Amino acid sequence: MESSDFYIFGKHPVEDTLTRTPKKINKIFIRTKSNTSFIKNIERLSSENRIPVIHVPGRKLKDLVGNVNDQGIVAQISPVTYFDLDDWLITHCKIDEQPAVLLLDEIEDPHNVGAILRTAAASGIDAVIVPKHRQAPVNATVYKTSAGTAGLVPIIRVTNLNQTIMRLKEEGFWFCGLDQNAPKSFWEQDYDMPTAVIIGSEGKGIREKTLSHCDFIINIPMDNTVESLNASVSAALVCYEIKRKRSIEQ
Repeated sequence: MESSDFYIFGKHPVEDTLTRTPKKINKIFIRTKSNTSFIKNIERLSSENRIPVIHVPGRKLKDLVGNVNDQGIVAQISPVTYFDLDDWLITHCKIDEQPAVLLLDEIEDPHNVGAILRTAAASGIDAVIVPKHRQAPVNATVYKTSAGTAGLVPIIRVTNLNQTIMRLKEEGFWFCGLDQNAPKSFWEQDYDMPTAVIIGSEGKGIREKTLSHCDFIINIPMDNTVESLNASVSAALVCYEIKRKRSIEQ
């Protein structure tokens, strides 16, 4: 299933996509009179990959992506492909290798989603699962925040998160939910199993019904009366704790 075409902007996201996955790019728009070494490199890479480059006035870039810091370069990229859950389970999931996945429970801040996708790619997470409703889509802001890593890890979009949890449990996954009232810290948790971690929304956390499906509920210890961290920081801590513990066990 695919979203509509969208634009990414800024030097690093465009260059990274052009280097990693040039087939995703349909065309590149560059602000007129830009003639830096960076732009020359972009034009060279585009020519090698037969990607059209169009020089346009700065106001055209604003029309495409709005009043953002586009750094004089915008790329139109092909739709982000969302995986179907059953297809992913058949083609990508190897349960005996103890995969780890993230489930995002209605995270509506695109910057948080982008940062989570970047962490997932860097820490070796096998998939990120997102609901269709009340969830930030993978748009240009998400892509830029992810620094071009969105799509390196399969993104699975589902209609019902609770039904998805039950489906993954049937396949052998164990679920961890982050909740500040949990008696057990994420340091104490064992991840030596097919693991799914649920990351709650910025304000409400994990919904009560979803939390009830978790096999383990864990917290991130806080000092100085700090109530919580944002969703992307919480996800990063848990992702790298999973990676750390699994590297020790190998």
